[in-house]
Amino acid sequence: MENILKTWENPMRKPYMSKVTVNIGVGESGERLEKARGLLEFLTGQSPVKNNARQTNKDFGIRKGEPIAVSVTLRGERAKKFLMRTLEALEFNLKERNFDVHGNFSFGIKEHIDLPDVQYDPDVGIFGMDVCVNLQKRGFRVKERKIKKSHIPRRHQLTKEEGMLFAKQEFGVNII
Repeated sequence: MENILKTWENPMRKPYMSKVTVNIGVGESGERLEKARGLLEFLTGQSPVKNNARQTNKDFGIRKGEPIAVSVTLRGERAKKFLMRTLEALEFNLKERNFDVHGNFSFGIKEHIDLPDVQYDPDVGIFGMDVCVNLQKRGFRVKERKIKKSHIPRRHQLTKEEGMLFAKQEFGVNII
């Protein structure tokens, strides 16, 4: 752990939160999807986008191309503020399995009314949501840009341990 902190003295090696993606999967289009869209816009302050089904599933009554979910991507200060609200709903506890091998972490909120300062509205109903946090190191854009893409060496890629340490330090998360 001390070795990781020592490498973070270099500003290019210190991780940062690049984005937070919030997803509400409804499983059907129509009025319920529109309510989820309005709720997500209210919670994040940003206009969500509809996500379509990738394949047909007759058991669930879903057709390919039908809108079944809404999601929004938050960046910067707005992302940090929303993430702190959602972590407060979980009492700042995350499991080790919430982290992937690249240091990113995801968790779910079972009911949106668990968030602080959110009241139950019978017209809207209750929705759960998935929150995905993407962590990166500076210079990672080299891998994703359109022109002159390049390989990121393994020593500059984020690890699971670095992601957990960053979440502990930056957000005060307890990993159980």
